[in-house]
Formats: sequence, structure tokens, C-alpha cells
Amino acid sequence: MLHLPPNIYKSIKLKSISTPNRKMDKLRFGTAGIPTCTKGDTIQGIKDIRKLGLDSFELEFVHSINIKPEKAEEVRKAAKDADVVLTCHSPYFINLNSEDKKKFHASISYIVNSAKILSLCNGWSVCFHAGYYQKQSPEKVYEKIKEGIKEIVSKVKEFDKNIWIRPEISGKKSQFGDLNETIKLSNDVEQVMPCIDFSHFFARDTGKHNTYDEFKAILETIEKKLGKEAINNMHIHVAGIEYGDKGEKNHLDLEESKFNYKDLMKALKEFKVKGVLISESPSIEQNALLMQKTFSKL
Repeated sequence: MLHLPPNIYKSIKLKSISTPNRKMDKLRFGTAGIPTCTKGDTIQGIKDIRKLGLDSFELEFVHSINIKPEKAEEVRKAAKDADVVLTCHSPYFINLNSEDKKKFHASISYIVNSAKILSLCNGWSVCFHAGYYQKQSPEKVYEKIKEGIKEIVSKVKEFDKNIWIRPEISGKKSQFGDLNETIKLSNDVEQVMPCIDFSHFFARDTGKHNTYDEFKAILETIEKKLGKEAINNMHIHVAGIEYGDKGEKNHLDLEESKFNYKDLMKALKEFKVKGVLISESPSIEQNALLMQKTFSKL
């Protein structure tokens, strides 16, 4: 079933309200959505993030864009007061390689509407799963998805020239979005950087990219092809993960997974990575705190 964006977002008229692209002061750790300990809404979740000692928070729009414009100002204030950097994850039902024009343009709208709300919240970075290969050549799919992302950036620039648009490394082999594809999009389209999901990369290649040297190689590739700016402005996802022959199956807590988060923290520390690292494990805040503690002790 096609989920069309609600009409409310079509009427939002925004000026560019964000401050110039925020320079990240450090690597900030946070959760994908409201912490499990929170008894309340997004605003309470942001306050709890600060109480936990974390400092970033990903708005989960994966099933719907669930923050209305009138609520965004409250979210913006809560994040500012708590010194919490906001990102968002656009809906899962996006496919910028859809042959159905209606679905293609709906996918564009989902990402633009996510960016509109995040901009009202003074957020920093929008990530999304770009699409599926659908038995087509990767080269053909790349061009179609690039066309969609160019249109997204053009629309987003009308209200915010500072928010990052980030295609994410995907976890399944059937999905568009390996490291090289996301880096190439970042070089080809302005205002685009990759969302580096190290756990997805591990699952996508069925257990590779899971040692200290392999993590270093990923970061070296990013720095070589996108420059130091990419290392200073990383949007990262990490979770424990189970995989099979086709890639990702489901997320796990880090302690239940073979994903080598300790060596990842070591590599991130060595490269002096700055930005946001979002925990997507089921125990989201516990694993965010585990990674933060591991990182800070190095």
C-alpha cells in the first residue's frame, strides 16, 4: 500500500531558519527515538537523553512524520536547552528507484517533509534508505536515485541550505546503498553526505568490515574521497545485528551480536571523528551509553 504524505506538510512555508551548518564539537552519542526509560513524548525523551548523559537524539519518522509544525518549536527549545543535537530518519517506505511515478514522487515528498519538520526543530541531518535495485543494473539505479536526490536537495534548499541530506548504507543486498554508492552521491550532489551504518555494512557483506583495520579502511576511504569535512561531520548508526545470506535480518543488543563495536570505537577515536552516533539496538540508551563509555575510556 502506498502511504501518501499528509496534506498538512504541503502548506508549510519556511524560510531558512537554521544557523549556518553546525560545526560538531565532538562525537555525540544518542538514541534512535525516545529512550525506553521515558514515560512521555519526544520532549520528555530529549530531557531524559540529557539526564542520561547523552547528547544527540534521532527523531524516528520511520512509520510516519509524527511531529506537527506547531509542536516543532517546543522540540526545538527542548533540544537547545538540553544541548542535544537532533537528526531524523525518514519513513521506511521510500523507493527512489520506483518505476511508479506516483511512488517515486511520494518518496521525494517524504524526505522533503522530514527535512521541513527537522528544520523547524533546528535539526542537523536527515537520513533515509534510498531504494531497491529491483533486478536492475547498479549503474542504472544509481542514476535514477541521483535524479531523485537532486530534486530533494533543490526543494530543501528553498527553506534550509544547511541541513544534511544523507542516504544511508543499507543492510540488505537487495537495497541500494553500499559505501561507494553513498560516497559517489555525496560527491555528485551538493548538501549530501552519507549516513554510515557500520552494522548494516557488516551485515550487507555477511560478516566483513568488522575488524579494527577494516574500520580504519572505511574511514580512510571516506576521508580520501570526501575530505576532512566528512570525518568532522559524521552521522553514524550502530546496533548489534543478525544477518544471513541476503544481509540484515534484525537488530540485536551489542552484547548479543558478533558486531565488533569496541574496535569501531577505537578507530573512531583514532580518526578524531566528530558528529553524531545513534544507537539502534533494542536497548537503545543502554547501548548508546555502553559505546559512549567505551569511546571515552580510550
